[in-house]
Amino acid sequence: MTSIDYHQLKTSKYGLPAWGSLVAPAIEIGLQKEEWHIKELEASVDDALNLPEKLSRLTYEKYPDTRIIIDRIGWALSEGATAGIFVRPKRGVYKVTELGKTLFEQYGYKLDSKIVHTQPQYIAHKKEVQERKKASDTDNSELDSGEFYGVNGTALVVKDIAKQIDNYNVQVADDLLNRIREAEPKFFEHLVVDLLVKMGYQGVNGNAIVTPQSHDGGIDGVINQDPLGTSTVYLQAKRYQANNIVQRPSIEQFYGALNRLHADRGVFITTSSFSQQAIQTAKSFSIVLIDGLKLTNLMLQYRVGVETKHHFDLFTVDEDYFDADELQ
Repeated sequence: MTSIDYHQLKTSKYGLPAWGSLVAPAIEIGLQKEEWHIKELEASVDDALNLPEKLSRLTYEKYPDTRIIIDRIGWALSEGATAGIFVRPKRGVYKVTELGKTLFEQYGYKLDSKIVHTQPQYIAHKKEVQERKKASDTDNSELDSGEFYGVNGTALVVKDIAKQIDNYNVQVADDLLNRIREAEPKFFEHLVVDLLVKMGYQGVNGNAIVTPQSHDGGIDGVINQDPLGTSTVYLQAKRYQANNIVQRPSIEQFYGALNRLHADRGVFITTSSFSQQAIQTAKSFSIVLIDGLKLTNLMLQYRVGVETKHHFDLFTVDEDYFDADELQ
C-alpha cells in the first residue's frame, strides 16, 4: 500500500492539502491499475495520505455530509481530466494518461494547479468555455433590449430566470462535449448521424448509415435524403481534444473523398475547432463545418444525448379576461 506524507504537499484552508497538490498523489495511485472507479480512486488516495483523524473527518459547514479532503481529491481528478492528465473511458471511471505519467515523472509532488492550468488541453478548454458563454450572452441580448416589459419587477424576474437557465445549459453543453471526447470514435460517428437525422436531413423516406470503418474511404456517414439516393449528404467526423485544431489538409482530404464519389454535399464535424485556413478552404469547396461548440448547441436544440430535466411555467395575468368590455 502506497503511503504519502501529506506534509510534502501544499496545504490551504483547514490545513488540508490543496486540490492542486493532490493531482500528483492521484496520478501515483492511479498508475497502480489500468482503470479506477472514481469512488475507489478517491478512497485510495485518501487512505494513502494518512491524515490525522481530525483533518480527515473535516466537513463543510453547509454540507456536513461532504468530507473536504474527498471533495478536493475529486477536484484534482476533474481538473486533471480537463488538462488531459486523466481520461474517463466510461462514466465514473478514470485512467492516467501518458501526459499524466510524464508530468508526475517531471514534477513529482511539486505538481500543482499552476502546472495543471498551463497544459494546452486545459487552456483550449477554458477558451471554449469563454466562447460558449460569449455566444450565449449574445443570444440573450434581447433581454436587455427592452423587449420584455412588466410590472412589479416582472422583466427582471424573466431576465434572471433566463440567465440562470442559460448558465446551467452552458455547463451541460460543456459536460456533453467532454463526454463525447472521452467516448469511442465509432460512438461519435453514430452520434453525428443521429444528430443530422434529428435535424431532418434524412427526409421522409430516406436512410442514414455509419460507414464500416474498414471501407469508409474517408467518409464516416452517409445520409440519403430520398429512397433513390439522388440527394445525399456525406459526413466526416473527427473526435479531437480542444487543443487539436482541424487544419486545411484534413478539409482537402475530405474534399478528395467527396470528389471520388462525385458528391457535392459534405459536412465536416469535429469536437474541437477549425483553423482559419481550414474555414476558408471549406468555403471554397462548399463544405459545411460544425465545431464542438456548434455541435453541442445543436444537440441541446434537437435533444440528442440530453433530456429535459425540469419544466417551468411562468404566468402572467390574462388582461383580456379582466377587460370589462368583454363582459358587456
